[in-house]
Amino acid sequence: MPQPTQKFRLMGLPLSPYSMKVQSYFNFKGLNFEWISRSIKNEKLFQEHAKVQLIPLLFLPNGEVMQDSTPIIERIEGEYPEPSIHPEDTALWFLSCLFEEFGDEWCNKLMFFQRWFYPADAKSTGDRLAGYRLEGQWWGALAKPVLSHLMVRRMVPRLSFAGANGTNIPQLQQSFIDLSAMLDGHFASRPYLLGQRPCFGDFGLWCNLHQAWTDPTANAYLEANAPNLVAYIKRMLTPSMEGEFEPLESLLPTLEPILTSEVAERFLPWMAANHAAWAAGEKETSLNMKGAPFRQKTFKYQVVTLDQLRSKLTSVAENRQLVALLERTGCLPYLKNGDS
Repeated sequence: MPQPTQKFRLMGLPLSPYSMKVQSYFNFKGLNFEWISRSIKNEKLFQEHAKVQLIPLLFLPNGEVMQDSTPIIERIEGEYPEPSIHPEDTALWFLSCLFEEFGDEWCNKLMFFQRWFYPADAKSTGDRLAGYRLEGQWWGALAKPVLSHLMVRRMVPRLSFAGANGTNIPQLQQSFIDLSAMLDGHFASRPYLLGQRPCFGDFGLWCNLHQAWTDPTANAYLEANAPNLVAYIKRMLTPSMEGEFEPLESLLPTLEPILTSEVAERFLPWMAANHAAWAAGEKETSLNMKGAPFRQKTFKYQVVTLDQLRSKLTSVAENRQLVALLERTGCLPYLKNGDS
């Protein structure tokens, strides 16, 4: 597949998980792109083209602009399908899609609460963000402490929107510990989630774990307890083809526990409860998760993405091996049309 002669332009920040997700994908695909930091000097460009105040912001060679990382990857993959991030096996394809969503929506909570809940992490992130925003300004060194403080003051109250409240933090802490241990075991014998080459799910799973690794608290924990996961995090900055996808059977010994513990017992129950709460017009989603209460503001976005996951499963429901796995792990009830 010929590559575009014109560059893509990707505006983002190194501390934005979804900017890094798209950057990692572009690196894997070998696409020609220019990285543009979202700084004060580039703010006019951002405001002229952004529909929402979020990064990444991708300028396509044809003049179009996109922002949401998942549709960006899906769009570019359709236009430049080689090397593919989608396994031909439909069971692996669906699991890749499931982990992409799990990474985007659940792992973001595991990163975000540590980044802004612990004072040392909040200060570190505020300092780094202020540095990026003030890049190229002669007066940046003088303004950096003030801007860093303002960023922390702005972000800490948003913890509750990511589910990082007093009720949920013990659950999120345990999930980070459990997931890190299981992923460390999974990556002990393979470089990527589904084998020797990155899949769609890798980019969603990786981006928030990478961000956690850049923060003091999570970095110290991962470096001390999950060396294989740390190696994966570093590898995914510039992922490459090292072979083929594995058969499902060889993945299951270390993948199935993650599906059971983190996807079926934490992530999908929250997604389904949020879906039901939105349908009922409830502003807050409440559920029992692994024997403990979990509550968060209800969101429309995750309603849409759960519907998309369910539609994807319907499209490959003839794969009996996949359906049996989802049933065995407890995922299937949440992925059927209609809330569990």
